[in-house]
Amino acid sequence: MQANAEKTEALDLIWGAEDIGKVIGRSTRATFDMLDKGQLPAKKVHGRWVVARQKLIDFFMEAA
Repeated sequence: MQANAEKTEALDLIWGAEDIGKVIGRSTRATFDMLDKGQLPAKKVHGRWVVARQKLIDFFMEAA
């Protein structure tokens, strides 16, 4: 059962610049700018930005 919980956590994805912006406390426009410049650890999938929540958290914890 624990393995399933770990897989679920690993797949905790944030889709779209608007939702990514909400998580990092930035406007959608500022988030798009950061994404386009490669300043966030996200990828484009079928024209939509996506990032794993834990990867985003780790990215900001590393920068701090």
